[in-house]
Amino acid sequence: MKKHLIVAAVILAAFAAGLGSFLLLAPEDRDRGMADIEAAAQAQPVRESSHRLTSPERSELTVVEFLDFECEACGAVYPAVEKLREEYGDRVTFIARYFPMPGHKNAQLAARTVEAAAQQGKFEEMYGKLFTTQAQWGEADESKEALFRTYAGELGLDMAKFTAVLNDPATTERIEADQRDGLGLGVQGTPTFFVDGLRIPNPGSYEEFRALIEKRLARK
Repeated sequence: MKKHLIVAAVILAAFAAGLGSFLLLAPEDRDRGMADIEAAAQAQPVRESSHRLTSPERSELTVVEFLDFECEACGAVYPAVEKLREEYGDRVTFIARYFPMPGHKNAQLAARTVEAAAQQGKFEEMYGKLFTTQAQWGEADESKEALFRTYAGELGLDMAKFTAVLNDPATTERIEADQRDGLGLGVQGTPTFFVDGLRIPNPGSYEEFRALIEKRLARK
C-alpha cells in the first residue's frame, strides 16, 4: 500500500510539472510587486517591439507566450515550445513577452538580463540559457546577477554595454510595458498563451498543443 502511495505521489508530481501547470498571480503577490503596474488601456497581445522567436516569410499563425524565466511551469513548457518552433517555425510566428512574477526573487532580473542580451542581438540565446539552467538559479533567495553576468560572458556579449542596459531604467520600462499589456489582456499567471490574439487554455501536453496549432492552420 505504501509503495502504491509513493508511486501515485510521483505521478502527481510529474503531472504538476507538466504543460498544464500555471503559476497564479495571487493578491498578496500583486501587493508585493505589481501594485504600481497598471493594465494597459488598449492592451495588445503583440506589438512591433515584441521579441519574435521565429519570423517566417509568410506567417500563417501567431503564438504569444507571456512568461517568467523563474517560473517552473514556464520551464516545463519550454521544451515543447522549442519543439513546436522547430516544427512550425516556417509557418508560425512564436513570440515571447515578459511577465516576471513578483513572488520570484530573480524573475525581473532575469527578464532584464534577457533584454540586455537582446540589445546585442542575443535574445534567443539568453532566453534559452536561462530556461535550460533554471534548476541552477530558480527559487533562490539571493540575487543571481553574478551568475547571469557569467552567462553574458559565455555568449560573448560586450560586458560594459550589457551592464549599462541591465541597469538602465528604460529596460525596466520595456519589461513593465509587456506586463501592462498582459494585465490588460487578463493574464493572471504564467505561462499564458494567445493564438492569433485569443487566449487559450494551457495545453496539457505537447501533442495537445500541436493538435491545436494544426487545427488553426487548417482553417487558413
